[in-house]
Amino acid sequence: MPTETTRASTAHESLVLRLLREHGPLTRGELGPLSGLSRTTLYDAVGALMDNGAVLASVPEVARRKRGRPAEVLTLNPGAGRLLGIEFARRAVRVATMDATHAIVGATGEPHGPDTPWQTRIDLAWQLADQLTGGALRPGALDGIGIGVVGPSGHGPLWAPRHDVVAARVRERFGVPALIDDNTRLATLAETVWGAAAGERNVLYLRLSHGVGGGLVMAGTLHRGAGGRSGMFGHISVDPDGAPCECGAVGCLESVASIGAVLDACRTAGCAVADVPELVTALESGDEIAHAVLSQVGAHVGRVLADVSHAVGPDVIVIGGELVDAGRALMAPIERVLDARIARGSYGVPRVIPAGLGDPGTALGAIALLRRHTNRETPGLRETARALMP
Repeated sequence: MPTETTRASTAHESLVLRLLREHGPLTRGELGPLSGLSRTTLYDAVGALMDNGAVLASVPEVARRKRGRPAEVLTLNPGAGRLLGIEFARRAVRVATMDATHAIVGATGEPHGPDTPWQTRIDLAWQLADQLTGGALRPGALDGIGIGVVGPSGHGPLWAPRHDVVAARVRERFGVPALIDDNTRLATLAETVWGAAAGERNVLYLRLSHGVGGGLVMAGTLHRGAGGRSGMFGHISVDPDGAPCECGAVGCLESVASIGAVLDACRTAGCAVADVPELVTALESGDEIAHAVLSQVGAHVGRVLADVSHAVGPDVIVIGGELVDAGRALMAPIERVLDARIARGSYGVPRVIPAGLGDPGTALGAIALLRRHTNRETPGLRETARALMP
């Protein structure tokens, strides 16, 4: 267990890193008044950060030419302490990385078949992360990994390993601790940090993809619920006499608003579309069948969102997933139903907006998970991550 002295040292190092991030390169003399630390405490904190590679020191050429001992300028080492976010989606692996300056280095992804073995998915995540780090990735080189996976219920090969098994496999491959959570919940978090709902404190997120799920941020805090089952909006019933859902119930929102369900409904009604881009093309060309199907889907979605909104009172509703590419054909009926079903009180009807981050959302949310559950700015991140692992 960390001692009081260790905790104080960690806090001082965190303060120095934050000041360098906010102000840019600084000398020790400039850090003194900004930090409020004594000279000895500040020098100890800077020395520890230089020892572990988080901070670099250099002497500018101008300072070298002056008389006396030149003042070193301290900067963050952008190559140290990188965080990696991974999403293991149903049909793709996506990764994103962040450096010590809290800058997103990049994000990328690659599709795969739904039956792709888990070890292959993890190896693909390594390859993508290696690309983002310029081929410099080595086991143990990262400071931490956040992982998003499809939620805790369901059937089929993607659901097979438990979350702790996936985290253990990733930890073994990458050589660093891994934190794991539901993919749509992490996308929710990312949208409130970097995306369409940045800065909002009460957000409801719904993803319409091959599955349907979502998440809640209430009072600025990501809500997980008992057993991590919060946000299972796709399994709210919208039609008691509807189609079977993979969860075992019938008429769930997922059975009418997932990509497969929407494409099947279009084809059954006489609009032959093979994928979402073809559906968008049909909508843009004014295909009446496609518009009718999306209108019905939007109405189902709107009713579910209205019911959830009555319970939790979000300020903003974010719609994500591939189906959001349908644009107003989907968003307009959602808004109409919300407007009709939510009482016009002093709080008004929540704003409905499309997600802003697209495919990298969950991988970015996995990085945000690391930042929220560990002190990103300290050398003790790995130890903290180990304690938080499932």
